[in-house]
Amino acid sequence: MPVARAEEPPCPSQNLQPSATAAAGVAGGGANAPAGAAAAPPGTTAPTSAATAPGASVAAPKAAGVGPINISGDEATLGVDGNATLKGNVEATQGERRIRANQIEYDSKTGAMRSDGHIEYQDPLVHVTGAEGSYSTTAGAQFRDAQFDLRQRAARGSAKDLSLTPAGQIHLQGVTFTTCPLHDESWHIKANSIVLDTQDKIGTGHDARVDFMGVPLMYLPWLSFPLSSERKSGFLFPGIGNTSINGLQLSVPYYWNIAPNADFTFQPIIYSKAGVDLGGDFRQMTESQRGELDWNYLPYDQAYGASRSRVQLSEVADLPSDWRLNISAANVSDRQYFEDFSNGPEGASTAFLERRATFSYRSEHWSVDAEAQEYQTIDYTLAEPDHPYARVPHLAADADYALGPDGLLRYGFYSEVVNFKHAEAPEAVTTGWRGDFMPLASLDLTGPGYFLRPAFAWRLTQYELDTLGPGQTKRSPSRSLPITSVDTGLLFERNAGSRDQRRLTLEPRVMYLDVPYRAQDQLPVFDTAVPDLINTVQLFRTNRYVGADRVSDANQVSLGLTSRLLDAQNGRQFIAGTIGQIYYFEPPRVTLPGEAPTTYGRSDFVAQVSLTAFEDWSADAAVQWDPQNQRSERSMVNVQYKPAPNALINLAYRYERFTTTTELVPETGNGGEVLVPTPVQQGYDQIEFSTAFPIKRSWEVFAKEVYSLRDPQQPHGQEIERFVGFEYRACCWRIRLGARRYVNSHDPTAGQTTGVWLQLELAGLAGVGSASDSFLTEEIRGYTPTTAAVVKAQGPLRSIW
Repeated sequence: MPVARAEEPPCPSQNLQPSATAAAGVAGGGANAPAGAAAAPPGTTAPTSAATAPGASVAAPKAAGVGPINISGDEATLGVDGNATLKGNVEATQGERRIRANQIEYDSKTGAMRSDGHIEYQDPLVHVTGAEGSYSTTAGAQFRDAQFDLRQRAARGSAKDLSLTPAGQIHLQGVTFTTCPLHDESWHIKANSIVLDTQDKIGTGHDARVDFMGVPLMYLPWLSFPLSSERKSGFLFPGIGNTSINGLQLSVPYYWNIAPNADFTFQPIIYSKAGVDLGGDFRQMTESQRGELDWNYLPYDQAYGASRSRVQLSEVADLPSDWRLNISAANVSDRQYFEDFSNGPEGASTAFLERRATFSYRSEHWSVDAEAQEYQTIDYTLAEPDHPYARVPHLAADADYALGPDGLLRYGFYSEVVNFKHAEAPEAVTTGWRGDFMPLASLDLTGPGYFLRPAFAWRLTQYELDTLGPGQTKRSPSRSLPITSVDTGLLFERNAGSRDQRRLTLEPRVMYLDVPYRAQDQLPVFDTAVPDLINTVQLFRTNRYVGADRVSDANQVSLGLTSRLLDAQNGRQFIAGTIGQIYYFEPPRVTLPGEAPTTYGRSDFVAQVSLTAFEDWSADAAVQWDPQNQRSERSMVNVQYKPAPNALINLAYRYERFTTTTELVPETGNGGEVLVPTPVQQGYDQIEFSTAFPIKRSWEVFAKEVYSLRDPQQPHGQEIERFVGFEYRACCWRIRLGARRYVNSHDPTAGQTTGVWLQLELAGLAGVGSASDSFLTEEIRGYTPTTAAVVKAQGPLRSIW
């Protein structure tokens, strides 16, 4: 299938003038002569009138710091005072500066040149043509009715009057400015005056108007724009959008380049239904620290009837002696905030906001963490006892050492002490301290084509509880048990293909695990759960639970088999497949509250396949199959066709078996809206299609559809998300228009939200609209935008960040 490649420009690119360095004394078709070429030979009297010499050139006195001025032409008239008039193919050079004209008047005292006719000037910064103009080393250059283009970036324009100072500032009066190529007037800035500072890479204008396709887009009494990718202070172009919840929205950001290592973006947003949002984003960094504070604040939300806010802080600081401080914290004013102000399904998918501060130490053998962590629960359908615990504090220390050749013997320990708190429901749940310590030792016997790793550990866990929840009777329960494992694997490989250009591997793996049973019903459950088994890595863990509150008993063997087809020359993988299962000699007896005990002699069967054998095609598939009940627990399939970074088609299927749980669902009664415990089925059975594809040299379409084949709230399934959009990309501008409809509420009975976004980018200026590039990159798997959106004129802060 043919596809328009990103490197094929849809129209001619900007024609920049080639750099020209004129050698001193080069004449345009005439002979060179030193100053005073018409003087009499020795012993005679020089004439007192001017002399005319055909094909002559003039070497003017050298100006300080810029080199001599050399002027040549078809005809030169030289005066006794050193002044000269040159006609016909006149060219004047001074270092990298060059002037061409039909006639030039040269003043030898000031080094000034003037032409009353057509004149052309160029240097490393600018190329100018004008109806008339002048130049001098001290005053710079002045032109009337000028056409100009910048030589260090794609930009051009015209001006009634143009002056170029020796410091590199271009002053324009009655100016039209654009980054479009010649004969393309798609957009331009018209202003009474513009100053282009080519040294500081800043352009400023007064009484400016931005026209797009002949239509005035906006009027600005003062305009500032960058002449490079460097950061600079100033207003950014407005953002425009619309959602069914908040109506039309308009943002007018201001960017403040405080210092090379700090900046601030003030981002006010006006919502037609909600009011004014006073948002901001502050960033700062040093050689050993970086941080960002991002917030939104609505003093009064007209639709909500109260103030609304969101704040997020991130901070990383490298401290002396290999210590580090990491802070990540977020907060919103209310649980409906993301439902009202997110631009996608984040409102339904954001269940918690984390607040965490960690002091950490890392060395070759030691890892130490001191942490405080809590969560703000956003999902209002969760009952308070189901909200996550705060861990204040959480102290962890791990050690890892090796002895013998190639680390034959490894030994160390894992340990942690945690205080679990639950501020939202202190009387209904168990809270208190947990200490967990596990010393371990293992042998690593590895050689060509095999590995053997026997290991032994002892895990000790102690609780000191402050409050006792339902069913909890002991304040100081404990657990102690040994863990023994032997993990081994082999690697067989052989050449394949008609020319032995492929390599086929067979990689069996076996792990025996022995953990004695310990009754753990009196141990509380703070942070422990059963992970998805669809990843085959889970088959070879020493504990089928994640978290320290449960350690599963085990007398079992895990079997896995992987096979790969590789390129024999460079090792590129074409296809890989893995299957695995656990065989229980004794079914595990340890369970979590509400978990059904295992009675079958085998675990779920897990299989994975990854295919990259074809240049533009790739596929992944995985399944977790329950052999006891003959049904699939989880499965997924992803297929991608990607002939170019910005051209791809994705097809996906995701399934997780539905189970019934209890959630709090809002219902309206006599006392107003209340949360009622309601049985809800959890799981999913979804298909997804997404694409971003060029359809012509300048056109690109985007689309995504997520559809639930089975939805307990709907008789025939439900559309989860849908968006469609297009992009038109020209030489100096591009436009995107898209519409999106999505589920944006934790309430399963709530309706969908609709949003429309528009983005217009004018090359060389900021974008007008939302940052859709990042949105498309997140929503369309594998998509890479053709060019990055320029919504904020703020590059990275200067340092390692």
